This record gives sequence, C-alpha cells and structure tokens, in this order.
Amino acid sequence: MAGGATPDFYVEAVMLLGGAVVAAPLFKRIGLGTVLGYLAAGIVIGPIGRMITESEEILNVAELGVVFLLFVIGLEIKPSRLWELRRDIFGLGLTQVVLTGIALTALAMAIPGFDFGASVVIGFGLALSSTAFALQVLEERGEINRRHGRKSFAILLFQDLAIVPLLAVLPFVASSAPDVGGNALADFMIAIVAVAALVIAGRYALNPLFQIIARTGAREAMIAAALLVVIGSALLMQVAGLSMAMGAFIAGVMLAESSYRHELEADIEPFRGLLLGLFFMAIGMSLNLPVIVDNWLAILVAVPILMAVKAAIIYVLCRLFGSDHEVSVRTALILPQGGEFGFVLFSAAVALGVFDSAMASLLVSVVTLSMALTPLSVMAGRFLVREEAQEEMDEDFDGAGADVLMVGFSRFGQIASQILLAGGSDVTIIDHSVDRVRSAQTFGFRIYFGDGTRKDVLEAAGIKRAKIVAVCTHKKEITDKIVDLVQSEYPDAKLFVRSYDRAHTLELRARGVDYEMRETFKSGLEFGQRTLEALGSAQDLARAIAEDVEKRDAERLRIQQAEGIFAGGHMLHTRPVTPEPLTKPRREAKVINTATDEEPAAEEEKQTP
Repeated sequence: MAGGATPDFYVEAVMLLGGAVVAAPLFKRIGLGTVLGYLAAGIVIGPIGRMITESEEILNVAELGVVFLLFVIGLEIKPSRLWELRRDIFGLGLTQVVLTGIALTALAMAIPGFDFGASVVIGFGLALSSTAFALQVLEERGEINRRHGRKSFAILLFQDLAIVPLLAVLPFVASSAPDVGGNALADFMIAIVAVAALVIAGRYALNPLFQIIARTGAREAMIAAALLVVIGSALLMQVAGLSMAMGAFIAGVMLAESSYRHELEADIEPFRGLLLGLFFMAIGMSLNLPVIVDNWLAILVAVPILMAVKAAIIYVLCRLFGSDHEVSVRTALILPQGGEFGFVLFSAAVALGVFDSAMASLLVSVVTLSMALTPLSVMAGRFLVREEAQEEMDEDFDGAGADVLMVGFSRFGQIASQILLAGGSDVTIIDHSVDRVRSAQTFGFRIYFGDGTRKDVLEAAGIKRAKIVAVCTHKKEITDKIVDLVQSEYPDAKLFVRSYDRAHTLELRARGVDYEMRETFKSGLEFGQRTLEALGSAQDLARAIAEDVEKRDAERLRIQQAEGIFAGGHMLHTRPVTPEPLTKPRREAKVINTATDEEPAAEEEKQTP
C-alpha cells in the first residue's frame, strides 16, 4: 500500500482514539466522568465536525463493549448470588417496567397525534434504562456492589429480558396488525431452548475447553478462547431473538465459579474498556442535531419529564419493596434515562409503520440526551442524601460469655479462633461488620453483632467472665480505643492484641498489654523460609535462618522499646548460619561484627561510610 492513499478506516480510527484520549481524562479531571467525555468527543467528531458520518456502523461494532461489560459482571456473580437477587429481578424489575411503561404511555396518549399503538411503543421503549450507562457510572464510582448498585443491576437485568416480549408484541400494536401469533410462540420457544443450551454448555463444556487450552501454554489461544466464548454466546442469543448482552451475561455467570475466572476477566478487560468507550462516542455521533434544533422546545420539555417520571416511580417502588430512603433515591437517580434497547424498539416500530423515521429520530435524541444527563443526576444525589450508612443488625447477646472474648473477626481472628475452638476453649466473638457476621454464621461460627468500642456491648458479651480479651480488629485506631477501654474499666482482664505494624507493637507494649502479635510477621517468616528452600537450601538450614531472624527481631524490639523506634538498626542484618567464606568485603565483616557485639558501635561508625 506504499505510496497509495491512506484508507478512511485508519483516519477514522485515529480520530476516535484521539477523541477518547483527550476527552475522557479531561472530563474525569473536572469531575463529570468519562462517560460524558466520550459523549462530548462523539458529538464533536460527528454532528459538529462532520469528520465521521457512519455512526451507525461504528455503533454496531461498539455494542460489543456492552456485551463484554455484561460478561465481566457475570463473572463476578455466582449462580447462588443471582438466585438471591430473584425478588429484585422478577419483582422490582417487572413492576418497574410495567408501571413506568403504563405511565409514559398515558403521557404520550395525552399528546395530540399519537394513537394507542405509537403511545405504547413510546411508553415502553422509554421505560427501559441504559445498561451500559448505568453500570459504567456505578463501576466508575465503585458502587456496583453497594445496596443501590445491586438494586439497579437487578432492574437492568430484567429490562434486558423484557426486550424480548416487547419485540414480540410489537406487531400487535402496529396499524396493520399482521397475524403473527404462531411465529411469536415459536420465537419464544426458540429463546427458551437457546438459554437452556447456553446454560448446559457453560456448565459442562466451557471449563474442559479452558483446561485443554491452558495445558498448551499458548497465551494467545486463551485470549482467543475468551473472545470466542463471549461473542459466541452473544451471537447465539441474538439469533434466538434475545439481546447479545444477555447471552454474554449468562456465559459469565456460568464461569463465575471457574478457576479461570480471573484470567478470563484480565483477558477481556482491555477490549471491554475500549469498546465501551467507543459505544458512548458512537451514541454522541448518532445525535441528529437538525432534529434537535427543529424540536428543541419539545425535547427541552420531554427529557426532564421522562427522567422525573422514571425516577419517581423507581423511588416509590424501591420503598415498597423494602429499601430505605437513601438507597431508593440513589437507585432512582441511576436509572432515569432511556436506554439503548429503546433504539432497537423504535427502529422495529418504524419498519412496521407504527410511526415515521422523523419521530424515531426525535425519540432517539430524547434518549441520548437523557443518557448524557445521567452522570449529572447521579452527582445530584450528593445533595439529596448523605453517604450510605453502614448496614446494622440487632444486638442480641443471648448465650454470650466464655473464657475468651474475641473482638473483631478479621482474617487474623478467624485463624486464631479456629485454634482456640479446636483446643476445646469456649470463645465469644463480636464484630461490627454485618457482612462478616452473616458470612461467619454460614460456616457454623457463633458470633455476635456489636461494637467493641462500647462498654455496654463488652458487658453484654460477658467481659467480666472472660479470662482473656483477644482484640483482633484490623484498624489501629479501633484497636487502641478498645485497649484503652478495657484497661480503664476492666484492669484485671488479660489483653492479647493483634498489632498493625512494628510501631503499633511498640505502642501496645508501652501500654502494658499481656501479648501482642503483628499479623504479617509469622507468615512472612514462613514465606521466606519456604522460598529459601525452593532456591536449594536445606530445610534445617532454612529453618535455622528463619529462627535466627525471629530471635533478632525480638531483640531489636526490646532495644527499641527501651531506646526508641530508630534504635537497634544493627539487628536488621541476619547472623550468618552457613560457614563464612575465606575472603569477604570489609564492610560486610564490620556489619556482622557489630551485630554480634564483637566491636563497639563507635568503631563501626568510623569504618562504615
């Protein structure tokens, strides 16, 4: 191709990549988020600059970004967790689509010129929110696993399912109303069979496939296999009349418990990020500015009404389904926009003659602008609700009281408690994390919800009966607060404390606790010993070196306790366990001699640069 004209494909690629590189970081820096940045870049490249005009072709490719996004989300959700969301998916999600669709249909019918069929398509098309926009905003803010994030995801998941019946009933509301009853039933059965086939393949075929490829050691083949699974499952669902995103999501859920889950996520992530950004840019390029200019007043009224109606209905439904005010508000502000599946419904409606292409362009403009305003509506939540409070449980200490009272059930406490229980000791465990309490209960541990920094909680947990109080919290300030409380109110209780780091160890010793231990110290010694053995050292030798390091660390702590944190520097060097070489550098010799106290420290200072 030397000497020839540069293909348009490369020019367009450079423009899109350049727009993404400039706009996304800029909008992220000013606090508006990358989604708005991609949209703005698309508007500049497309409708304003007219540098790229084939936005529909780009959008078709960029929709793979949504597909990859749903696959990655599916990888994070095990089937058991999905089952836990069934009430929100099929209860809250179904009710939201039906009630929002009816409300928006009624509003459309109130406008002169819209018949019943057109109003139904408009109402239910706008009732669907944008999976891509909402999930990207949640992921960007780190809120996808918070309570309002889970509610939003459940609603979006049902909306993805709802596009199938909505497309199936579309011919019935068309003015021509063709006889498609038999075809609709056949399409429904095909969709069911396709989902079943994907679930079976995901359960019994995908893991063996990745095992075979992994044994070959071909990294590029694993990446190709990951792309094949995502795109293949998405294509299967599209052929069956379902959304491609739904197929990718099911494949992800089926692989959520696979040992290859993290590798798959790492392989897909670069494609997901790039294509999702391209998707948002394509949405910006698809804006029809002449339609917006000609109908600016209608759009100016329609967009806020759409977002207000959807947000109000979602808020009320969330409250009715048991969510508190803050979660309901946050969920409502995440999902007030129209969605990309509305584009699909409006295009099908034009093909069936429900309304003309000009009306479809107007509706697409409304949906797109509502998407663009979504990050702003989420930001408005900062002024409407305070930060999400930590979930609470009832404090019930019935049956509490034992020889050991353990405060905090972090990973450190979990290991320590197993030894105590295996040794036949009774342990009362309290923790202030709802998630840890519930998780521990599923494994058979009897732990109580409570704040260990409160005297009344310690009393209820039986501290007066306890012979030892084991403080295993993982935050230094919380640990110190508990230690001070116990020492002031229960001076006879023995305190065994998990320390945060070396400095914290010295502070705890200064407080006079009976025993302290750094969480990472013993595991670090064991890790270093095993590594030394793997490098060829004999097991006895590696163990002797580890014991020597531990002994030196204890001695250095004793010196630091007496002289300060910066004392005992000479103890850092490991005492040689192997026979010393015949010749060695003088600097090393001096360090070793100093470590064994064979020469005074002053001599070391003179000879060590």
